[in-house]
Amino acid sequence: MFLVDSHCHLDCLDYETQHKNVDEVVAKAAERDVKYMLAVATTLPGFQQMKNLIGKRENVAYSCGIHPLNLDEGYDFEELARLAADKEVIAMGETGLDYYYQKDNAELQRTSFRKHIQIGRELNKPVIVHTREARDDTLMVLREENVQDCGGVLHCFTEDKETASALLDLGFYISFSGIVTFRNAEQIREAARFVPLDRILVETDSPYLAPVPHRGKQNQPAYVRDVAEYMAVLKGVSIDELAEVTTKNFCELFHVDLTEK
Repeated sequence: MFLVDSHCHLDCLDYETQHKNVDEVVAKAAERDVKYMLAVATTLPGFQQMKNLIGKRENVAYSCGIHPLNLDEGYDFEELARLAADKEVIAMGETGLDYYYQKDNAELQRTSFRKHIQIGRELNKPVIVHTREARDDTLMVLREENVQDCGGVLHCFTEDKETASALLDLGFYISFSGIVTFRNAEQIREAARFVPLDRILVETDSPYLAPVPHRGKQNQPAYVRDVAEYMAVLKGVSIDELAEVTTKNFCELFHVDLTEK
């Protein structure tokens, strides 16, 4: 079995009390058949620090971007384009819109979101999208910037079935995190049942949002196995089939070949 954690923040894990180092995190994941992971940046300095921490590994790829809640820390879209051109970078982001925590800079968020998609189209690298309380504007920007030219994924999906349908119409993939296992997440489960298998990814978004039965603990890539097992039940397939199809989806979206891993 081969599972992929399609979205984690390896640089944010607790290496003082939870893990010795990145090697240990990767080993714990491999013990549960999580054999590849995408380490996602949220700032440009953070991207460079993350690369320094993790180094070059056959089982970790990178995404480069500026989270919509981190724009006040500074942004340089020319530097973003330069860093994202690195061959170890397979995606743009995470980017998107978050009006739940911050709406006073909505125009800047939209500008940044557009820039990520434009660079993604230039580099032929898909975008990893975050959205919260910004459904309509998120879909508007995706459509206006012709995101289908580079593709993308809405990560940590917390929207409804109708939003999922609109994203599927744009050729998007939809990634489910540990939230789908939460007791009050029936809307997300309804969407998960609706999204076809060939458009689903699984993720941890670690160190956040640990799935049941790990609630209250710091999340880690190993726990994507729990998300996958839960999704397999929701979709009425075996864990082996769920792992196979989500890994295939990951490879198709991000243009990677994991057959030799």
